[in-house]
Amino acid sequence: MTMISSAAGQPASQSSQAGLPRLLGGWATSLVTYWARREAIKVLSEMDDRALRDIGIARSQIEAAVGGALNPGMARLR
Repeated sequence: MTMISSAAGQPASQSSQAGLPRLLGGWATSLVTYWARREAIKVLSEMDDRALRDIGIARSQIEAAVGGALNPGMARLR
């Protein structure tokens, strides 16, 4: 005897419609994360070298610090 799955009778467009909000949500999250990273880099770049030294980074490490490469436990925006 042959069994037919209940999913076989459903149109494929239902599953693609369900994925669209997830795709858009992921894209929006990535965009917001990118903007936040760029803003953090801008703020740190405007600091003088002494202030950067006080927080433990050198000017050449700004992007790595914002990305969490210097201390992965502190990376909130990945």
